[in-house]
Amino acid sequence: MVGSALGCALAQKGFRVAVIELREPVRDWPREEVDLRVSALTRASQRILENLGVWTRMEQMRVSPYRQMTVWDAGGRGSVRFDAADIGEPDLGHIVENRVVQLALWQQLGREEKALRICPDQVERMELKSDRPRLVLSSGQQIRADVIVGAEGARSPVREMAGIASSGWAYDQTAIVATVWPQQHHGEVARQRFLPTGPLAFLPIDDGRCSIVWSTSMPEAERLMALDDESFGHELAEASQQVLGGINRVGPRAAFPLRLRHADHYVLPGLALVGDAAHGIHPLAGQGVNLGLLDAAALVDVLLAARQAGRALGSMATLRRYERARKGANMEMLAAMDLFKRLFSNKNPPLTLARNLGLGLADASGPLKRLVVRRAMGLIGELPTLARPRFEHSPNRS
Repeated sequence: MVGSALGCALAQKGFRVAVIELREPVRDWPREEVDLRVSALTRASQRILENLGVWTRMEQMRVSPYRQMTVWDAGGRGSVRFDAADIGEPDLGHIVENRVVQLALWQQLGREEKALRICPDQVERMELKSDRPRLVLSSGQQIRADVIVGAEGARSPVREMAGIASSGWAYDQTAIVATVWPQQHHGEVARQRFLPTGPLAFLPIDDGRCSIVWSTSMPEAERLMALDDESFGHELAEASQQVLGGINRVGPRAAFPLRLRHADHYVLPGLALVGDAAHGIHPLAGQGVNLGLLDAAALVDVLLAARQAGRALGSMATLRRYERARKGANMEMLAAMDLFKRLFSNKNPPLTLARNLGLGLADASGPLKRLVVRRAMGLIGELPTLARPRFEHSPNRS
């Protein structure tokens, strides 16, 4: 998603771009089927996708707005509720299947004169020591470029070929994802309950279904994955305090381990990392892809400024500006999510009391709560040009 968004943005600004992809995205699927992997897109991400010209296409496939969010703690009565109406917005964000974003961006790439889609293929070898770095692909094709961008996700081969180390740790948690049919309609409300073993999120889909992300201990995840659908649905309803009643039906389930990861460097001469290739975050706030899209938008700003100033696109003087723009903000978000995970995923009585008091104070904070929501949505703060509300989509195709 992040690499394709970056490719579209650069092509629309007149840069020649080659996007190397191992496989094309799925082009068709049954309307009633919901992808197991979904993202909670912020307003800033929505603006980026609108300005790239793909949001309308995504709406035709499916985007599901949520207008409220409720968070509560299983260890007490503390809770906080956010409402789009309180800040004068139509919604707080959208739940979107990853394949919807991928397909819309891939199709847009195919319409960009300056973009070349190379698929199926992958990077076999990379050389960064010359003025124009070189890629050798599995097909034998060779590409020279001013800048190579690694955007292939958490196990980025480009990052590894570049010798960029990453630090972090595995959490003692596994995330279970599935689509479920609750007895009651979600009412366009995203819900998250913090359990001692990890958070459980119900993310609303437009027809009343929910996509769930249940982060729990590894042994508990193994037990839950081994249950039949009826038993799993019963335990899910109990874990959510039957906030939407029982679970009428459970779709296919998948599980994946959780870890925090952060690249020691985002850039080298002729190379930049964006998205999950640069950082990995706990999914409890759904910020992963939003951070990645902001990476892409920031890199566009940096490369545009370099071109206008006549600076070499792949120089460290240029690319360090991108690293400075994004590394601190990403580290701040990674640290915040790690703190939330550790604060809420335990049974420590003093911490339980503190977090319940904190949730109650946050809910009653009024102006502060509205400020936090607006910041989280990308409505305020320092944002790349592509994510700003007044950005006009007028691509330079010279």
